[in-house]
Amino acid sequence: MHDTTKRATIYFDPQLHDALRLKSVHSQRSISDLVNDAVRAALAEDQEDLAAFDQRVAEPTMTYEVLLNDLKAHGKL
Repeated sequence: MHDTTKRATIYFDPQLHDALRLKSVHSQRSISDLVNDAVRAALAEDQEDLAAFDQRVAEPTMTYEVLLNDLKAHGKL
């Protein structure tokens, strides 16, 4: 990984920007650091979700209709 950074313009909802700015001040971290960490966490979560999907691909699936019928048959509906 390179130690260079890329510059981008991001448009935040004004209230989100205010919250991010306050968090930056209180945590003594830059907005860029906070955003980078949040994006890393989101990407890591996506990777975990994809891995879980791959692990479960062979599991049998159930249609919504079958699920509802099963719930009704077992007195859940």
